[in-house]
Amino acid sequence: MQGENYISIVTGCIEKAWNTQKETMMLCAEKIAEAIAKKRNVFVFGCSHAGILAEEVFYRTGGLAVINPIFFPGFMLNTRPITLTSQLERIKGLGTTLLKENHVSSGDVLIIHSVSGRNTVPVEMALAAADMGVTVIAVTNIAYSSHVTSRHESGKRLFEVCHHVIDNCGDVGDAAVTLNGLPEKIGPTSTAVGTALLNAMVIEAVEKLLEQGIVPPVFMSANLDGGDEHNKKIFEEYRNNIFYM
Repeated sequence: MQGENYISIVTGCIEKAWNTQKETMMLCAEKIAEAIAKKRNVFVFGCSHAGILAEEVFYRTGGLAVINPIFFPGFMLNTRPITLTSQLERIKGLGTTLLKENHVSSGDVLIIHSVSGRNTVPVEMALAAADMGVTVIAVTNIAYSSHVTSRHESGKRLFEVCHHVIDNCGDVGDAAVTLNGLPEKIGPTSTAVGTALLNAMVIEAVEKLLEQGIVPPVFMSANLDGGDEHNKKIFEEYRNNIFYM
């Protein structure tokens, strides 16, 4: 039962990543909490499937209301032809433009998810953000990224240009299961592992805010009684830190 094997691999990756990256994740959670306490901004970005992490952690029940996704139509999975996403991720100048157009500024935190970490846009965005005084966090696959060359003009990969790096501990190429008669591996792990790590980091950030006596802006489900009223108050209090409304 290779499906069962895949579940074991994913849970193993999550446990390995948590156990080996815990110290870095605690530091990143501290940076996120610090930014929120100072009414600075938190952003998440990824291209194509890497962008699923940005969708995971914004505007949802039990999530921090002040996490802002950076979306670009050409990087979304509804882009047609979908192969366009792979081409756009290699275009020089686009990463810097996205930063400027999404309110990112000094003192903010930017989380960039890129599994290979090799393409121009995420590397360019990380470099430009760091120059602006933004704390830049990478979620990537170091084994995979170390196995490939950079497509950015600097020759650097994402894990080489960020302040903090979280390794998802996945396989080279991301897919993790080998089936008899199939030369390619199947079953990518990066989305399942990445969302678990990001949610864990958000929980740690919320805990740190509570330790400071700050009530964290955490969404309630709009389908629970009182949810709409609770969320409306958050939108009002943090209207200068929420850019997706």
